[in-house]
Amino acid sequence: MLMVVSPAKSLDFETRPGTRKFSQPEFLKESNALVKDLRKLEPDDLSELMDISPSLAEENHRRFANWHTPFDLKNSKQAIFAFKGDVYLGLQAEDFGSADLNFAQKHLRILSGLYGVLRPLDLMQPYRLEMGRKFGVNGAKTLYEFWGAKLTDQLNAEFESQSSKKNVLINLASNEYFNSIQTKGLDAKIITPVFKDWSNDKYRIVSFFAKKARGQMAAHIIKNRLKSPAKLKDFAVDGYCFDPEESTDNKLVFKRKQ
Repeated sequence: MLMVVSPAKSLDFETRPGTRKFSQPEFLKESNALVKDLRKLEPDDLSELMDISPSLAEENHRRFANWHTPFDLKNSKQAIFAFKGDVYLGLQAEDFGSADLNFAQKHLRILSGLYGVLRPLDLMQPYRLEMGRKFGVNGAKTLYEFWGAKLTDQLNAEFESQSSKKNVLINLASNEYFNSIQTKGLDAKIITPVFKDWSNDKYRIVSFFAKKARGQMAAHIIKNRLKSPAKLKDFAVDGYCFDPEESTDNKLVFKRKQ
């Protein structure tokens, strides 16, 4: 069983990581090609491309200028500790022990516009490049076109290496990032947990809470060493409860009223 989450715009490269263990990203060659073309853009171009402020554009212009390989613990940081934001607030990887990190390394994947797909301990350098932006190289007009089937093929290869009787992908990513996976070519059953909160007299998906809950679900899987989806229904963090009536075989709905 594998699970995928989205990255985060907010980054933390100041706090010391919880381990010195690290791995290298699978698609650094592709990342380098993207950075090479991103360096050709002026801050104003980046501001327009990413719909960000001039100050953020300047910051990311510097990031791409400084981006370089090889990655090591002096110039990079493990992805699971570098990303911040709502999902990672729920994940709370800073509390993981070595056994948690080892399990996460085998079962958690972070989708990325620049890096394609990252394992938790893969080193990365700071960047900003959302998957949905219309940027690509080598004839591709978008990042979806640029990555093509690479991410799907990589996940299939990992499923094959796990030698499981039944391949399952737990989708804890946003639509923007999950759309980078070509689901028709994925050799796995896809299960998507959905988190709803009581708001304005009805249950609805509230973005902040849903993102945090995705991280909490990932942490639940990691800390309990879950390798099959059967136990996902037991998730009961922060008041969420499984709703069997609204759920389906491929969609697990959790609701909270508070």
